[in-house]
Amino acid sequence: MVTKRSAEIPPFIVMEVMEKAAAMESQGEGVIHLAVGEPDFDTPECIKEAAIRAIRDGKTHYTHSLGLVELREAIAENYHKQYGVEVNPDQILVTSGTSPAMLLLFMSLLEQGDEVILPNPYYACYPNFVRMMDGKPLFVNVFEEEGFQYRPEEIKPLIGPGTKAIFVNSPANPTGNLMAPERMKAVADFGRTVVSDEIYHGLVYEGKEHSILEFTRNALVINGFSKLYAMTGWRLGYLIAPPEFIRPLQKLHQNFFISANAFVQWAGIVALKEAGADVARMKNIYNTRRKYIIQKLRELGFGITVEPTGAFYVLANAKRFTGNSFEFAFDILKKAKVGCTPGIDFGTNAEGYLRFSYANSMENIEEAMRRLDRYLQEQRKEKMT
Repeated sequence: MVTKRSAEIPPFIVMEVMEKAAAMESQGEGVIHLAVGEPDFDTPECIKEAAIRAIRDGKTHYTHSLGLVELREAIAENYHKQYGVEVNPDQILVTSGTSPAMLLLFMSLLEQGDEVILPNPYYACYPNFVRMMDGKPLFVNVFEEEGFQYRPEEIKPLIGPGTKAIFVNSPANPTGNLMAPERMKAVADFGRTVVSDEIYHGLVYEGKEHSILEFTRNALVINGFSKLYAMTGWRLGYLIAPPEFIRPLQKLHQNFFISANAFVQWAGIVALKEAGADVARMKNIYNTRRKYIIQKLRELGFGITVEPTGAFYVLANAKRFTGNSFEFAFDILKKAKVGCTPGIDFGTNAEGYLRFSYANSMENIEEAMRRLDRYLQEQRKEKMT
């Protein structure tokens, strides 16, 4: 028999939306995808060429289990350039995407029953990583009118002897909002280990993102190349950890993953050093889409109190239309042929919301908003009859 924890793990609903949309498309229906958080851009040419060059040069073998030293040095250099923090390359573990980094992180951090404080809403998979390590997620509600940011005074009562970490994610999935530096400092000042998911760093259109390492060294930082460099399928991430974590993390990585792909790591070095112009181009396009979709969603009656300024998401308040975001999202998919993610995927405090991703072309986003408008008008007519 399968284990109880594997049988009871909840589905990742955004994937269920995608799979339903794929089934519809196989029947000839045209679906516009605003559900998945994946860049629609192709990977920059300089990165692709670097991977091809590495393969041709025979760089296709195992690397050091921590990752290529050249890549770790480039990551450390980037963190110093962006945030003014010193990171020793020997405190970096390169992984095949950020999900393995998160798995190894919680394997090294949690004993049975240890607690991790998380915001609600949250990225759907966070509490599942905690639970699979026999940890216990504790949730702090964060609110639309404050840009879904932690209130430090609501974290404090949850901190106890079993609290091993506080989780932060800025820019955040699913909200797209940034966490203010003073709130990050307040979280760091609690003295617990902070786990910071910084995968959307660089995708900020107003204001500036901050690394948790600016406020504490007692932190485990997750980051990678998927979002900023349009490299989701390349599977390249990394973890920055305090010195005492590195050897345990390295041994776990050796046993379960050996090393990240060699030629992908060489491409990652070029991403950090040469893809700046490509990133700037993609960011400008994202920002144009962001402004448009916020305006159109508001015109359609969705609530957006604090405009999201990072990542490529809008978590829109749909409570005037529904109290069941799951049914609402799948009804939109069926009748309007627009894929979006129900808020309930991201926690109880996101019920009544829908997440829209603007990682799609402006042409498709415009058509999606027209379809959504028609759908909502039909809904109103049905209620009047």
